Amino acid sequence: MAQMYGISLLCILFCFLGLLCAEVDEKVHYNSPSVVDEVDVGVILDMGSREAKLVLSCISMALSDFYNLHNNYSTRVVLHSRDSHGKALHALSAALSLLDNIKVEAIITAEPRMEADLLEELGGVEVPVLSLSQPIASPPLTHRYPFFIKIRQDETSQVMGIVSLIKTYKWKDVILLYESIKYACDIIPSLISTFQEKNVYVSYKSSVSASSTNQQIIEELHKLMTLKTRIIVVHMSHVLMPRLFLNAKKLGMMTEGYAWIMTSTSMNFLQSMDLSVIESMQGVLGFKSYIHASTNLHKLTSRIRRKFFIEEPDMELGRELSADGIWAYDATWALSEAVERTRIKSSTTGSSKHGAELLREILQTRFEGLSGEVRYPNGNLISNGFEIVNVIGTEVRRVGLWPYEEEKIMKESLPFSNRRNALSTNHLETIIWPGGSSTITRSSKRRLSGIKLKVGVPVKIGFKELVRVDHDQQTNRTHVTGFCIDVFEAAIRGLPYKVHYEFIPFEDSSLVGGYDNLVYKVYLQTYDAVAGDTTITSNRSLYVDFTIPFTDMGVGMLVRNEKENMWVFLEPLSANLWMTSGGFFILTGFVVWIIERPVNQEFQGSTSQQLNWNNILVLLLNPCVFSEREKLLNNLAKFVTIVWVFVVLILTSSYTATLASMLTVKGINLNSRGNNIADLVIFGGPKPKLYYTVEQFADALSRGSKHGGVSAIIKEIPYLKIFLAKYPADYSMIKPNLTTNGFGFVFPKGSKLVHDMSRQIEILREEGKLLEMEKAWFKTSDDVSSPNPGTLNLRNFLGLFLVSGVSSAAALILFFILSLKDRWHVLKISTAISLSRGQLMQLIRRGPF
Repeated sequence: MAQMYGISLLCILFCFLGLLCAEVDEKVHYNSPSVVDEVDVGVILDMGSREAKLVLSCISMALSDFYNLHNNYSTRVVLHSRDSHGKALHALSAALSLLDNIKVEAIITAEPRMEADLLEELGGVEVPVLSLSQPIASPPLTHRYPFFIKIRQDETSQVMGIVSLIKTYKWKDVILLYESIKYACDIIPSLISTFQEKNVYVSYKSSVSASSTNQQIIEELHKLMTLKTRIIVVHMSHVLMPRLFLNAKKLGMMTEGYAWIMTSTSMNFLQSMDLSVIESMQGVLGFKSYIHASTNLHKLTSRIRRKFFIEEPDMELGRELSADGIWAYDATWALSEAVERTRIKSSTTGSSKHGAELLREILQTRFEGLSGEVRYPNGNLISNGFEIVNVIGTEVRRVGLWPYEEEKIMKESLPFSNRRNALSTNHLETIIWPGGSSTITRSSKRRLSGIKLKVGVPVKIGFKELVRVDHDQQTNRTHVTGFCIDVFEAAIRGLPYKVHYEFIPFEDSSLVGGYDNLVYKVYLQTYDAVAGDTTITSNRSLYVDFTIPFTDMGVGMLVRNEKENMWVFLEPLSANLWMTSGGFFILTGFVVWIIERPVNQEFQGSTSQQLNWNNILVLLLNPCVFSEREKLLNNLAKFVTIVWVFVVLILTSSYTATLASMLTVKGINLNSRGNNIADLVIFGGPKPKLYYTVEQFADALSRGSKHGGVSAIIKEIPYLKIFLAKYPADYSMIKPNLTTNGFGFVFPKGSKLVHDMSRQIEILREEGKLLEMEKAWFKTSDDVSSPNPGTLNLRNFLGLFLVSGVSSAAALILFFILSLKDRWHVLKISTAISLSRGQLMQLIRRGPF
């Protein structure tokens, strides 16, 4: 017993001496006379966690090792650590304090991920942030902090490995179980889209949060037990994972028939977990970041273990360092080297932009570190591949590598980019699955009928023919109807299996961006689907899947019909052209009269004879009409007349062509500087005006852009059909060369219902039922587009007939006036003659005096 006690004391003494030597080494290199410039660097970690203490120790060890090797360098990195207490506000406060008070030139941070997310908001500060966190990528996509450097392996680089593993065992469907926090959104969309590309059906997606109670986790696991699918892909943090598997084992889900596949997010920390957790994970298959074992890594691990043994005797440290600690070690080396190069360049160039130059030097770093090749292209650590490990007993056994390396080539000599991206069972060692069996779990299909879909529907202000949501106050029930709802229900009824669903109104759909938020609810799994007038767009398709469109594709332009112009025949020639033509008509006649009068008897005589109405009219028409009576004798008059006839011929031809073009081709010329276009979502230009109801459309178009309205409304065709059904006479729809993908139903990425519902929509279209439902709801005719421009009506030429009628009436009136004048003249002469005769007879009767 005394010997054992003595040996223990000797071990403790050796450990203390080793740590003391390490501490002395640190003090020596910091007190080196070669130090001429100290560079302050901040470290923000949750010091209450074991992982944060490990990362800080790795950073300190990295500085000690670096400056022991490069004691001739003129710079020294000085660390200033701050405790975030796992709180986002504390992390932000610590960052501001380091920047304002210490004037740090770089910041190193780690978990939780929200700390790095807040540090990214410091866009006005040119300080590199080296982060072990996964960057946030949730819509709307925001500009990434340009000085953000991710010093850990990208989680999405293992997606192809997971999918390849699924395909290796010919599994057709999987369950996706993940932690519902922001950082999980990075890999989940990539997993789902890749599964879909490889024809692997994600039969169910389940999410739990770190704040979930054990009872809530058990309830979620119970849902998975009701499904036939037994292949479960898990992506969650190492904090939540222990509770998941402890409860899964209690429910009997770690038995034969199940297959659990873990991502590196939690598998990288498996060695530091309690033995009870590891025992509950027997048979789990997972991806672990590949870090080649080396002498230097072994020495670092031993030093860290000795340090923790003395400083944190109650804290257990696994046999291996975590990947985060090793990445932090390599990043510290890269930072220290970049600091030295930056100071050398600054001293020669005199540049004061240390932050930008330091960032550039870090991004250009390339060396062989403990984790393998270390480079940060585009601010991301390159991936050195993954181990595929199997949990057996208290150990994790490597069963393969991703990407796969040929056996004949030394594994450590082949770079990640040159490895094969395909797996087969020949590339993997024997895997022990849950329950202790080596038999591969078979895939099966999920019972869709066992789940009730939560279908979101937009609550609309106008165009309720598409979707109408009415709430009955008496029965407290909500009734959802409309064209989109009828199509959705008809497609659901046509499915070969029973699907239960309930409609859930979404009140914020009328707000700007409301439909994007509604679609994003499906991505967040608040809704299982969306049924409504949801336009298919490429941006939305990044997060959800759409069925094929069930409405017309494209958009239309709604315009107010122009009023028919009865003077349309005057429009081909401008007013000044009409006046000029008339003036030259008279002038030419006058010139001909001047030339012809000396030689032509028709133009001779007294002034009253030459200028009577008959001669004047004949004179004006003479250049155009050669009558038998008025013949030109002078060659000059003939020359003038021929030239004028040529001019009249050209004017007549141009008039005819212009009038024909105006009457057969009708278009709209929108002045981009003076016209406002409503709902202009495709073109750039002035800020669009938004209208939501049929009445608002009609009011805006009737007022026009000059009176606070609009000249045209660009909208999806279904909306315009509803509008034209109510206002068929005064407005028309023009189909420009603008396209959208129509309306489609929204489902989560990878949902089997997308294919099945699309098939039912095709059947409804082929059978004509879609058209019948459209006519029933829209009350439209077969043709709601603009009228045929080739058809002319009476109003087009009413002005011309009016001129002809007025002219005829005027001529007739003038004829009657002249006739009456002539008769009055005859009557007057007759009366005078009669009176003269009467007087003569009286004189005769009187006889001579």
